[in-house]
Amino acid sequence: MLANIIAGFLVGVVVGMTGVGGGALMTPVLVLIFGFAPQTAVGTDLIFAAVTKSAGWDVHGLRGTVDWQVFRRLSCGSLPAALLTVCYLFNNRSPVAKDGLIVHMVGLAIVITASGLLAKPLIHRLGLGRRLGSPEKFLRLQALCTILAGAILGTLVALTSIGAGALGATMLLYLYPLRMKPATLIGTDIAHAIPLALVAGAGHLAIGNVDFILLRNLLIGSIPGIILGSLLSTRAPDHLVRYALATVLLLVGSKMILM
Repeated sequence: MLANIIAGFLVGVVVGMTGVGGGALMTPVLVLIFGFAPQTAVGTDLIFAAVTKSAGWDVHGLRGTVDWQVFRRLSCGSLPAALLTVCYLFNNRSPVAKDGLIVHMVGLAIVITASGLLAKPLIHRLGLGRRLGSPEKFLRLQALCTILAGAILGTLVALTSIGAGALGATMLLYLYPLRMKPATLIGTDIAHAIPLALVAGAGHLAIGNVDFILLRNLLIGSIPGIILGSLLSTRAPDHLVRYALATVLLLVGSKMILM
């Protein structure tokens, strides 16, 4: 119990400092360190994410930092994709657990998240270049590409609990390089992550992949951890923290892919 609370606290601190979604950190900790089944780690982490991010929904909604048009576009792709993915998991519970699909997909999602963290400035510059170089074509494809990005996120999140945070933010930076200011980027990303986590989490709950005692312990630790991390975020050098975190995630993700 105490170890789970401490893990929740430490992950909360990192999330508060970096804004990186807890799934990329929490899910491998639960699998590699505490030995939980991958499907239980994913299901519990999805409900955990929905609860912890709900406060962010209220704050950003009140501040007007959620771009609701972008939110709707993402949700049009992500929610159906998440629902289809959990339906697949429900109908293929034994083969998925036996073949290690979730473990390998978690590893892949972590590597993609880490790569996105490292390449974030470059991806933003690429999006900006396309937006300014071919504005009419870029804007014509923007809505469709956002829906497709949502579908990718929905599938990844339902399979792994990872992607709605850092990867979603990186996609939005490319697709909306002028429109997405930092506060709006964070607010929209958080707002989209909550219903996505709820839909995917509800599916895992129906399958029986949520450990409520573990969920309680993680929440006890994470809430003060996120508060502390948020206070430390203004003092920590962003680029150093980002590179250090990306390096750790690359190592962890590679290990899970090879399991």
